Amino acid sequence: MTLTFDASERFLAAAAEWGDRRHLPPDEAFEVKVEQALLEIEYLVSGATEVEFDAADGTVAYEPSPELDAFLADRAADAGLDPSVLLGLYVDLFAAVFLDEGEG
Repeated sequence: MTLTFDASERFLAAAAEWGDRRHLPPDEAFEVKVEQALLEIEYLVSGATEVEFDAADGTVAYEPSPELDAFLADRAADAGLDPSVLLGLYVDLFAAVFLDEGEG
């Protein structure tokens, strides 16, 4: 099942700052930061080393691996949240990850 969420202002600001330091356009910086976050989450849960997603205008659509899908469903049920919301929260945790030393 495809999960869709809007990136937080915190995530968008971190992606923009990261992109500015690398002279990347905002949309490209956003996509790279989303990919980094999703890769970390997928790797931790399923061991996956690749992700495919759609990201535009601050919105992300992603079809998680079966392992991540089950993990999110279980945690979302415990928290009383939609799995899409939970994935968005997990992605937000990685907002400042992958900044250069001294950043963040």
